[in-house]
Amino acid sequence: MTAKTVEISKMIDMLPDSEQNLVYEFIKRVLLAWDPDFTKVTPQERKALDEADAEIARGDVFSHDDIDWD
Repeated sequence: MTAKTVEISKMIDMLPDSEQNLVYEFIKRVLLAWDPDFTKVTPQERKALDEADAEIARGDVFSHDDIDWD
């Protein structure tokens, strides 16, 4: 979690329950307006996806059968 996210969470936690519900619904509305199908990724998610793609391109992967599951 980023420092800003923690700070926002602390501020919301200071509010009465009824106001927390209002903030929750507002955040939900903003997120749905920004990404109604939940298909966009955050910068952190984009970085993780790019790193995974690079690992696959370099062959830094192994098959399910390579793991000793016992």
